[in-house]
Amino acid sequence: MGSNVRLEIRRGMQSAVLIVSGLEGKRFPIDISVSQSSLQIQSPDECEEFPLPPEVRLVPATCRYVQHVSGEGLHMRLKALAVAPAEVAPSFKELLTTKEKFTFYCQSCGAVILQQQQFLRVLPLPSENWSSLVEEWCCHPDPFANRSCLPKVNDCFLGDTFLLVNKANISAPPGESNEMSSVPHPVDGDISESKENTKVVCKRCKAILGESVSSDAVKYYLTEVMIQPSSQAYNMISRKQFVENIIVRLLMEISASRSTFRFCIQGQDGKLYLLLWLLNVDTVLVELIKSGSVGSCFFSGSTSCDSRNTPKVENVARVLYMTCVNNTNTELVDKWMNETGAHSLTFPTSTCLELILLLSLNNTSLPHSLRFMNNWKVAYLKI
Repeated sequence: MGSNVRLEIRRGMQSAVLIVSGLEGKRFPIDISVSQSSLQIQSPDECEEFPLPPEVRLVPATCRYVQHVSGEGLHMRLKALAVAPAEVAPSFKELLTTKEKFTFYCQSCGAVILQQQQFLRVLPLPSENWSSLVEEWCCHPDPFANRSCLPKVNDCFLGDTFLLVNKANISAPPGESNEMSSVPHPVDGDISESKENTKVVCKRCKAILGESVSSDAVKYYLTEVMIQPSSQAYNMISRKQFVENIIVRLLMEISASRSTFRFCIQGQDGKLYLLLWLLNVDTVLVELIKSGSVGSCFFSGSTSCDSRNTPKVENVARVLYMTCVNNTNTELVDKWMNETGAHSLTFPTSTCLELILLLSLNNTSLPHSLRFMNNWKVAYLKI
């Protein structure tokens, strides 16, 4: 039976936690040797070599803490160095302000929503408390009172979790526009004009894409639409990967621009589902599970990891989370909403539930001693 190795590095602090599991089935004595670029486990029956990626280097002489945790294996703390990640992907505003044309797809089924669109203006919407700030700073009546920020044709207004476009930009049904052979046929959103039901639903798969905010403007949630350059062939990715990418991107952008690290995740109906606390974005994870060993892959929770001579480096965001379904943790929710300045993020209800499932699967794949911090659950999201 092979051993498993998990290495977690804080790039900024140059510290690491190394966990070696799967030692229970081996005959003693067991000798573990740590070098700058590899880890070797020697037993009377076999010798296992774990080469580290070239981006990671350990400092063996700094190992000062070794502990055996029952059911998990050997925990070691030491100094480690990790190369900084590649350049972060551009923000949505930076992406859409380029002169390239873009196509918007329903992420669930690939139906085209906006085809070969080049916006003339891409503008950020004001923060949620902008009206109160105007009242405090202006010595005259608020000139923006009772006025909405709505896009004109070829405008795109960006909120934290959504974008607003004019209905005139939405692709026409099949047969009424030129279609590209490399992408699915354009499918218009089914927009209800009823005040009781303003949801925008994909006609092909019935997924909720957003909502109608006026007779001329539609709100699309960033977690429900995929934005790609029109020059590229359509490439669908898994729902789990897409949601993870978008959530991490939003958390990093908002925390960098507003210096807030606490988030309240709520649905379209205003119901609160999740409290999310962004701890850091400089964590590097390296994991290798030998073929034939009993264990699960950290990111997928699958027991069918490929055995690799060199493990892959994953840059991740470390978060704490607490679910609020069924009106749980009401005191903490009130404190976060009223005292800590937590930032609210709104998504469709189904996406909130998908995020809870994603975090829960991630949490259960961790060694038990790393799953909790005080009363919070710990999870990692890939950057």
